[in-house]
Amino acid sequence: MIRKHLLIMGILVCIALVGCRHKPVSASSLPYNLDTVFQTDGIIWGFDFISPEELLITVREGKLIYVHLTQNIQKSLPTPQVAARGQGGLLDVHYRKGTGKNYVYLTYSTRSQNQLTTALARGVWDQQTLSQLQTLFIAKVSGDSGRHFGSRLLFQDSHIYMTIGDRAERDDAQDLSYHNGKILRLTLEGKAAAGNPFENTSGALPEIWSYGHRNPQGIDLDPVTGEIYSCEFGPRGGDELNRVERGKNYGWPIITYGREYWGPSIGETQHPKMEQPVAYWVPSISPSGMAFYQGDKIPQWKNNLFLANLSSTHLRRLVLKQNKVVEQEVLFEDLRERIRHTRSGPDGYLYFSTDSGKIIRVAPSS
Repeated sequence: MIRKHLLIMGILVCIALVGCRHKPVSASSLPYNLDTVFQTDGIIWGFDFISPEELLITVREGKLIYVHLTQNIQKSLPTPQVAARGQGGLLDVHYRKGTGKNYVYLTYSTRSQNQLTTALARGVWDQQTLSQLQTLFIAKVSGDSGRHFGSRLLFQDSHIYMTIGDRAERDDAQDLSYHNGKILRLTLEGKAAAGNPFENTSGALPEIWSYGHRNPQGIDLDPVTGEIYSCEFGPRGGDELNRVERGKNYGWPIITYGREYWGPSIGETQHPKMEQPVAYWVPSISPSGMAFYQGDKIPQWKNNLFLANLSSTHLRRLVLKQNKVVEQEVLFEDLRERIRHTRSGPDGYLYFSTDSGKIIRVAPSS
């Protein structure tokens, strides 16, 4: 009877994870070429395209690099004052065209009021130079550890969505008076956007869009539905993919499919007022950056979601239909690389970065 119960539970978990339907595929068996287009020392945490040939790259220890892929140009650029400790450092980077001016946005860990926290800065970009760098926003957090900074950016219309990790103070992910464990919605100048869900709630920070997150390091916009998705690290298991909606509570640490690193459960798995993930993974895959592929070079991947995974050393392709993951594929696992971030390039190819300092382009072998 016990054996039968365990078998049923295993089947249910497998269905929940869509794990029975993912296919591991090695790099050598795929009809794709993997070309290393850039290499440096250190962990490449973020990268973004200025044009199909030009990249901005953050190295976590505090370096911002401009690269022209075809002209063999490489330049070091100014950065804010970064406090690189633990998982912190110079983190995400986004290039954005403006009216009359073009901008580079950066997230990074910094010291503020004797706390190590996540900040947002912006500089003006003109002819391969970055100037007028200024800090736009500094998160109000509790905790001073070197963990869980979150720190991915998404631009939608005239708003910035910015992820903040729980800073290893898990209970504060449920506290609206701190930015720990939240996704924020800001203006392009780093202020709280009008219409945010808690702007009129006493004691709540007006920048908050959603809460109850642990360490969201991936965020992107579904090009088909226009919905926002984010991925986040669980503890021991319980990594999540969530559809991010206004004012919703995603449960950490009250509900989670993960456990303490030393074994015991943390909370329940469901709560009537908290959101269930679109997908979760037990054991952990450690999803960091993510991107919907919008290119034309690999048509069968069009609009699929890609997760860059650290401890499980692979790129994972997800097919979404009606807010459900209907297919998963594990890619490039035999590279044995901690994959940190991924982007759909303006040239139609898919790119990903590694903790060994590489940016790799995925192209069809034909």
